[in-house]
Amino acid sequence: MEAHKLTLFLTASLFLAAAPGPGMLYVLSRTLAGGKREGILSSLGTFFGGMVHVVAAAAGVSVVLATSAIAFSIVKFAGAAYLIYLGIRMVLGAEKDLASGETSFGATKGSPFLQGIVTEVLNPKTALFFLSFIPQFVDRHGGHVFASFVILGLISVILNTTGDLVAVMLAAPLKQLFTRSRKAQTTQRRASGAAMIALGAYVGLSDSR
Repeated sequence: MEAHKLTLFLTASLFLAAAPGPGMLYVLSRTLAGGKREGILSSLGTFFGGMVHVVAAAAGVSVVLATSAIAFSIVKFAGAAYLIYLGIRMVLGAEKDLASGETSFGATKGSPFLQGIVTEVLNPKTALFFLSFIPQFVDRHGGHVFASFVILGLISVILNTTGDLVAVMLAAPLKQLFTRSRKAQTTQRRASGAAMIALGAYVGLSDSR
């Protein structure tokens, strides 16, 4: 991968990992209900669940590439459009998303590790995200598409899990931030949404030259 694309990928991944989403709110819920141990196990569960999506998406994209380079380009442009759509939703719905997320802070029964895996595996938005995000950085002419996809996916999931683990360690202050400082969190989600829009636009324009 070219250096500037790797930098763009890492920057976008960091923005997305820092943005409070359903995964982070789930981990916070388990932490506040059962302590740090449950939070850590939940984070590990969402990690493995995320990797299931990464491997599945890598296999699918590899098949598409083997079938048709044109089809692969369609996947990339469709993914870019989806990223822009997600970014617009994050910007416009930041306050609403945070308001609905506040209600998730409660007790949850069952194995936090297994529930973390199931929660992530059964989340169609995660699958759509990886199918739209990672192909933007995979070089279809370089070979080893599957390996490249998995490596980039692993980096993304590790960053997300690191964000979740930080949330576990700072559970109490973060809960106060989510429930009291709505303006700060709304601003952060809008900034992440804007970054996602910029990423989708950049990929679409650069690949169309």
